[in-house]
Amino acid sequence: MAQRLFRQVAEDMGGGQGKQQGLRGHSPAKATVLALVLRLPAPGVCCQTQGAGPELCSCDSISTSSQGTLCPGRQDKSAPSWTMKLATAALLLGLVMVVARDEDENDPCVYENLPYEDTVQCKGLDVFYPEVGNVACMFIPDCNNFRYKITYWMEPIVKFPGAFEGATYILMMVDPDAPSRSEPTKRYWRHWLVTDIKGTDIKKGNIQGQVLTPYKPPSPPTNSGFHRYQLLVYLQERNELISLLPSENKSRGSWKMENFLNRFHLREPEASTQFMTQNYQDSPTYQASRGVFKDFRDKPKQR
Repeated sequence: MAQRLFRQVAEDMGGGQGKQQGLRGHSPAKATVLALVLRLPAPGVCCQTQGAGPELCSCDSISTSSQGTLCPGRQDKSAPSWTMKLATAALLLGLVMVVARDEDENDPCVYENLPYEDTVQCKGLDVFYPEVGNVACMFIPDCNNFRYKITYWMEPIVKFPGAFEGATYILMMVDPDAPSRSEPTKRYWRHWLVTDIKGTDIKKGNIQGQVLTPYKPPSPPTNSGFHRYQLLVYLQERNELISLLPSENKSRGSWKMENFLNRFHLREPEASTQFMTQNYQDSPTYQASRGVFKDFRDKPKQR
């Protein structure tokens, strides 16, 4: 496998593509080595003259003989150096493969859309988490420890591109599948509730307003299957004071969201989306590792 990947790295280098395009679509392990290899100079090519005289020409970036000029006196000397650097790149590839987890040969990180029946909530809202990107209407991928990391990441960036700049909005995030989708006896579990958000802010993903419920990351219990995490944006009437009842503030679980919406005459959401994830210990990657997993922080409470 190392030889196959190394051959592909060499092919990518000689394909005439730019560095950014060359790295696109590769696995993290392969892209790491490819990035290192792309920084090596091509044999005998002077890519940039940094001073007067042929002896000062520099070959610190990739070029071709048509784009640069051959370094005088270096045609024979550069070849052994290039061979040595290729060997170094092969060694780096081997090291990366040792520390990398087993991954799919073509794409180690599969980004899977939600099934059709779960796309009814997908209406004009984008949700960005670190590393994984936009998770709107998607499963959190079972790779790179994403299903564990999402349990301690801070609140996501939520963008509503269709927001009216002069309007005010309410954002909520709930889990309708608490403690499980098959038996949602604690529906809804309130993860986040913010009011008085300006349209100009939510349009750019800047969630500033009155925080009624601080953000709590998804932490589905073990053996409870996949949970839906729904984000909904409602139009807030001008000068309307939105609040939670004392009884609602006592607990996040078993929240009567319908009662809250009716109390403030909130009908259909202006925008919404959802993503799905499961407890990281239930994921195939974790099970295959027999519990050998890197817990970067203390295990959070499960919700």
